[in-house]
Amino acid sequence: MARKFLYFIVVLIVLVIAALLVLRIWSRELTNFAFVPRTAFEQLDPQPAGIYTSRKMWVSRPDFGSGDPAQWVPAGLADADQPGKGKAVVFFIHPTSYLAREFWNAPVDEPDSARRAEFFVRGMASPFNGQAQVWAPRYRQAAFGAFLTDKVEGQQALDAAYIDVRQAFDAFLKATPNDAPIILAGHSQGALHLMHLLKDRVAGTPLAARIVAAYPIGWPISVSHDLPAMGLPACNAPTQNGCVMTWASFAEPADPEILIDAYRSRPGLDGQRKGTDPVLCTNPLTGRLGGSAPAAANLGTLRPSEDLADGTIIVGAVPARCDDKTGLLMIGDAPDLGPFVLPGNNYHVYDIPLFWSNLRADVAQRTLAWEKSRAQ
Repeated sequence: MARKFLYFIVVLIVLVIAALLVLRIWSRELTNFAFVPRTAFEQLDPQPAGIYTSRKMWVSRPDFGSGDPAQWVPAGLADADQPGKGKAVVFFIHPTSYLAREFWNAPVDEPDSARRAEFFVRGMASPFNGQAQVWAPRYRQAAFGAFLTDKVEGQQALDAAYIDVRQAFDAFLKATPNDAPIILAGHSQGALHLMHLLKDRVAGTPLAARIVAAYPIGWPISVSHDLPAMGLPACNAPTQNGCVMTWASFAEPADPEILIDAYRSRPGLDGQRKGTDPVLCTNPLTGRLGGSAPAAANLGTLRPSEDLADGTIIVGAVPARCDDKTGLLMIGDAPDLGPFVLPGNNYHVYDIPLFWSNLRADVAQRTLAWEKSRAQ
């Protein structure tokens, strides 16, 4: 019996090693197979006019009360850091939460993706809730697999999702006081849509003067081909307004090939092919362009609970360095934040939680600077 058990253990070890080898060699092919939709793309009609006046089309908005996921805060925050103390209004676009492959664009009421969207908003929009209002729309997001393929359907799905986001943004503006400062934020797919919003709705318009800052986090931005079209410069001072803060986080050693390939496969906002230059990196620990900062400068990393319903703030846990070669944000040795680290030491899901308290402070400082500039 003991010998049979040992044989079983040996076979199990061999199978695990073989599985790891397969994942290492064919990880991209297996990922594509698991997530890229096999169905035909269905052209979506625009949402009915006025649909974003409905509460059901928002994950978060100011009249949701205590059940609003964007209004969550970790235990132990000081009274001054509680929600709603600032003057700005926030428009936040959540990242991809639809992982299935039945549709190229997820229905807004698809249960699993809707539930994940609420978790994402809780962890990623909550740093912004020190301001007066947070709005986070539901939209017919492109499936996760749309980012893993060069099929035309992938771009069609993203284009369709953006139409919803743009419609939600217009409804947000109508509901916002004409003189209120505005913060724009999004992560991953949400960041990509935010880049287009900046180009289409903000750049070169009077609205640009109301932008405290834009935070399109987790999607690489080309300094040459994206940033000029967005109409705002990169942030290079903690009190600068009307600027862009962005980063994409990797622990070391980093292998960003999948992310970089996805980024380069699409043209820039100027319609041109992107080169191999470093992407834009603003350091969340300094509020400035490039550079590095030690873990001691990290005011607090949010470590989510296992069920993602809560979290703990850990001070001084993670450093940040903008890599000169790639422009990606390096965070040193891999911290233990949970099971959702992507291949290549990609901390994409944790881009915002890694710097939760610094981002909250950054938003507050820039909002105060905006208010002071208008009072002069």
